[in-house]
Amino acid sequence: MSQYILALDQGTTSSRAIVFAHDGSIRAKAQKEFTQYFPQPGWVEHDALEIWATQSGVMQEALSSAGIRASDVAAIGITNQRETTLIWDRRTGQPIHNAIVWQDRRTAAFCDELSASGKAALFQQKTGLVLDAYFSGTKVRWLLEHVPGARRRAEAGELCFGTIDSWLVYKLTDGGLHITDASNASRTLLYNIHTGEWDDELLNLLDVPRSLLPEVRDSSEVYGHTSPGLLGAQVPIAGIAGDQQAATFGQACLDIGLAKNTYGTGCFMLLNTGEKAVDSQHRLLTTVGWQLKGERTYALEGGVFVAGAVVQWLRDGLGIIRSAAEVEELAARVPDSGGVVLVPAFVGLGAPYWDPYARGTVVGITRGTTAAHIARAALESVAFQSAELLTAMQQDTARTGIALQELRVDGGGSTNDAMMQFQADILGLPVVRPRVTETTALGAAYLAGLAVGFWSDQDELRTLWQVGKRFEPDMGADEREARMHTWKRAVERSRDWVQHDG
Repeated sequence: MSQYILALDQGTTSSRAIVFAHDGSIRAKAQKEFTQYFPQPGWVEHDALEIWATQSGVMQEALSSAGIRASDVAAIGITNQRETTLIWDRRTGQPIHNAIVWQDRRTAAFCDELSASGKAALFQQKTGLVLDAYFSGTKVRWLLEHVPGARRRAEAGELCFGTIDSWLVYKLTDGGLHITDASNASRTLLYNIHTGEWDDELLNLLDVPRSLLPEVRDSSEVYGHTSPGLLGAQVPIAGIAGDQQAATFGQACLDIGLAKNTYGTGCFMLLNTGEKAVDSQHRLLTTVGWQLKGERTYALEGGVFVAGAVVQWLRDGLGIIRSAAEVEELAARVPDSGGVVLVPAFVGLGAPYWDPYARGTVVGITRGTTAAHIARAALESVAFQSAELLTAMQQDTARTGIALQELRVDGGGSTNDAMMQFQADILGLPVVRPRVTETTALGAAYLAGLAVGFWSDQDELRTLWQVGKRFEPDMGADEREARMHTWKRAVERSRDWVQHDG
């Protein structure tokens, strides 16, 4: 029997590949960053061919580092940055334009137009999503409108739309498959999460031809195999989930009421609501967590657009640290932020505000403010934003009887002990970091492994999840309330900053 699962974790700033053993431990991993393009303020793009080059490169590197061959791999699981939108030529595999990244705001004005015409409620009712430039549907329309000949070619069936999971499967199978899974489909503004189908009414509103769309499949099934020349053996491709849903699965949040928060480029909190799609009254998203054997599990989600990216900004924009790892040491030089609050609304604000016109703001600066205070305020901003998401979730689920007992955490930022302690303090809830924090890739591995019998069932996955460290809250309710109040005052100063009509 093949001894390993290979997970491809295609993220916003890097492509990664991780080889997992049967006990969920990591045998080897490889990672490579790729170029971020910012053609205009608020626009973010990726070169899809560079994404494939880095992803295929780290895939080979991880196998080599593990000292194994492709024939030792039982299956490949894929997890991806969601909402990032690509259109390519169905026959040649050539992208017609750079991929438009989830962070990109170029379609904000069109979303405003749709909202003004009364369509926001329809989109939310069918897709569980807020009508925002974040999601793929308006990006697809932009590409069809702005790339010469794209609409004509799309209507002739010559083009494929996909999120990055679809692109990777297309490349892994040498053009043999054009598919996605239900979790990724649920992030497009084109998919009805209640019927499990692409929705003609929404396609018409966004003027997207159905011929562009991938086939929607389960999150765990054998879709096909890698092309013969790619790895030296044909490996089953058997799991797909968007990165946040995969992390929820990897955190073994398999039961109703379990929640996780991933600290990556952005910060995303998901709460398992089971077979019930809970409508949010607080501008959270209702999303498909995963689909197994045709049955959908739903989740409530809140997203922070800028989390780890604020540390990158301290490094690349301000130049006050040389590497991301230095931020914890710099922030530890001061006992607190000295009254400084940093709101990292570099690309607007996500839930619960959904304000594409907000911009980054630093308030409370005095003559005594140092780089250490700004670094500390940057780390605290991630925890404050996450606390607002959790509060919204608690309000949404109060009427359903779902009660959160703890928050499971993962992603790069979760390894920062000081930030996790502050997160527990500002939430007033225990924060639990698992032994394996690579939960996004692990979730993709679990989904692929279940499909080929590498793991027997979800009960086995529950037993693999183990606590690495637990952070108990150590802040009084009065101080917590005062700190959140100050944070909200700062957020108000960042809002609606960019001049716009409406």
